[in-house]
Amino acid sequence: QVQLVESGGGLVQPGGSLNLSCAASGFIFNTATMKWYRQCPGKERELVAGISYTGESSNYADSVKGRFTISRDNAKNILYLQMNSLKPEDTAVYYCNAFARIGAWSPRFDYWGQGTQVTVSS
Repeated sequence: QVQLVESGGGLVQPGGSLNLSCAASGFIFNTATMKWYRQCPGKERELVAGISYTGESSNYADSVKGRFTISRDNAKNILYLQMNSLKPEDTAVYYCNAFARIGAWSPRFDYWGQGTQVTVSS
């Protein structure tokens, strides 16, 4: 059973930092492309950052470049998102996404976590 469990969200003041985690299980983590998305009420879910299965390559939305850092620990099956210099417009539910296979010969599918709320407000 595939599980993606996000944690680390909360309320933070503008300019503050949070570090989100996503604990993964049930699939081959070290061959999965991992991403963070976010969604504000009434808006479409948007890609925040992605990272290759080795961790050597990453990409970011223009709105978070230079402030957010995505990383992964393939030994612990955990995905991270370090968020610095947070702004009110970063307020959203943040979701962990895996494009992964559950077995060596299985096709890849998209899997999603339940999300963690991040609120940036004074």
